[in-house]
Amino acid sequence: MINAEGLTKRYGAKTAVNDISFTVKPGLVTGFLGPNGAGKSTTMRMIVGLDRPTAGHVTVNGKPYAQHSAPLREVGALLDAKAIHTGRSAYNHLLAMGATHGIGKRRVKEVIGLTGLESVAGKRVGGFSLGMGQRLGIAAALLGDPATLVLDEPVNGLDPEGVMWVRNLARHLASEGRTIFLSSHLMSEMALTADHLIVLGRGRIIADAPVADIISASTRTSVRLRSPRADQLADLLRGPEITITSLEQDVLSVTGLAAPTIGDAAARAGIALHELTPVAASLEEAYMDLTQHDVEYHTGAPSTTIPQEVAR
Repeated sequence: MINAEGLTKRYGAKTAVNDISFTVKPGLVTGFLGPNGAGKSTTMRMIVGLDRPTAGHVTVNGKPYAQHSAPLREVGALLDAKAIHTGRSAYNHLLAMGATHGIGKRRVKEVIGLTGLESVAGKRVGGFSLGMGQRLGIAAALLGDPATLVLDEPVNGLDPEGVMWVRNLARHLASEGRTIFLSSHLMSEMALTADHLIVLGRGRIIADAPVADIISASTRTSVRLRSPRADQLADLLRGPEITITSLEQDVLSVTGLAAPTIGDAAARAGIALHELTPVAASLEEAYMDLTQHDVEYHTGAPSTTIPQEVAR
């Protein structure tokens, strides 16, 4: 378990993490989201003792990371997959790590097999691709068979098979009662992997809830309807805070009204409905709603104009 209380980190006048408190529970995959500069990496570094909090504290499995006598057996961390001696082979890198905790060759070979690195275990890490480096970083995190895993962007650089492997691994480890805390910018993947989400914005927690609750709270939930009298129905439904979009001939998307309300209105007007389907927001849409006022770095509008025929 990870428990943070009043966690704060300042760098001079810059407050990277601002008085946050949260608990990452065992048995769940907890996703950690936020725009660039939100404080995610700083928080993860404080969890594993690489940065000292300005205020507050964080414990892992009941103790600050530095107080664990055998931290690799308590916490496995992937924060920077490139932080490896490039002249060593993958096997020797893991063997050297294991030697600090009395972990021998047998376990090293196990994690090499688990992460699919058998064919490159004897090669120098400096020649690894980004994806192979990520696999080695995950192997290092798993080396001590820890109860808690902290993984920063673990699918970065992985191919689709590798992404699926990380997803299945995270869910399997959580099913064993371990604490899994991972960050990612891939919303579609986080929606498939995480049970719970903690979302940061400008150093503060703006959401801490199950994935389903965050999605259901999105303002982008809509209703898709199909009717031979779609234009008439659109005129009937128009009102304040109601958005109606034509998707194709006889098909509308309505935001701001629930499906039963639309169905009742159509029935009273004698308008036939061929489809009436609530459409939940995606995690990406829910995330954009949550963080729209907390993005520190904004991308400028493109200078080119979309041709009218393409826009349609």
